[in-house]
Amino acid sequence: MALKADPTTAQVAKKAAVIDEIKTKLQGAEAAVLTEYRGLTVSEIADLRAALRPAATEYKVYKNTLVQRAANEAGMGDTLAEMLTGPVAIAFINGDAAAAAKALRDFAKVNQNLIVKGGLLGDRPIGAADLDALAELPSREVMLSQIAGLFEAPMAQTAGLLAALLRDTVGLVQALIDQGGAPGAPADASPAEASDAAAESAESAPEPAPASDAESEGASEPEAASEPEAPAGAATESETPDVE
Repeated sequence: MALKADPTTAQVAKKAAVIDEIKTKLQGAEAAVLTEYRGLTVSEIADLRAALRPAATEYKVYKNTLVQRAANEAGMGDTLAEMLTGPVAIAFINGDAAAAAKALRDFAKVNQNLIVKGGLLGDRPIGAADLDALAELPSREVMLSQIAGLFEAPMAQTAGLLAALLRDTVGLVQALIDQGGAPGAPADASPAEASDAAAESAESAPEPAPASDAESEGASEPEAASEPEAPAGAATESETPDVE
């Protein structure tokens, strides 16, 4: 019966460390893409790593057996098992997933030895077709600028309307000042000067004299025709003397 490897040996400890590393990277990455790199030269792999670096993506080569053990410990063994055939390298994406997928697609177009198999987006399995669709999306910076533009457009329109309203209000007030004004105030007088001029005009105007009672009665009723007064003690035509 075969004996188990001594867990205290350096080789076993090294494998355990690699398994822990793969497990940590799988669990911490925003996405992980498995690729077959058979036929790629060392220089081409270095070029691919440089193309993935702006998207905060690390391209690592591991033994399939160690990747499988790490995936099993992370609960992803069934998802990645079918992709672990041939020499496999994993792109651990910690930044813009769309930019990383685009870099892998563009590199595969020029270097056909690179085969994109699929992987994980978060905890969701994705295939090669999903990665192609992801590569068609705009980058994170472009999407953020587009979203910011959607918020800025209404604010800019509102600011423009308020500015136009303010200009119209100022123009209307100025027009009223130019056309109106208190009597005696110069045309170009300020509102305060026009108000002072109106007050001075009201104070300097003479007050009308009050009408007398006689004049008021004479204005309201016409004078009756006057009759000659009879001498004192004389009887009028309508009166007759008493007979004793």
